[in-house]
Amino acid sequence: MENLKTELKHKIIEVLNLEDVSVEEIKDADPLFGGGLGLDSIDALELIVLLDKDYGIKLADPKKGKEIFQSIDVMAKYIDENRTK
Repeated sequence: MENLKTELKHKIIEVLNLEDVSVEEIKDADPLFGGGLGLDSIDALELIVLLDKDYGIKLADPKKGKEIFQSIDVMAKYIDENRTK
């Protein structure tokens, strides 16, 4: 699971062009939206595409995304339990 969390951090930095953020700065339990990384709704769409493309997870309900994208911990657990790739 730690490898998945590190992989997620790298992908989030790359996909969202977070050039000023390092993997070490993203804490597993920190919120991704609001505080923490301060992501917005456009970033959420990018994360939905990332889940589909890289892990085969399709999110039809945007409310589900809000649950999944709480933190790296929550996101990694969801991917681990639902991935098809």
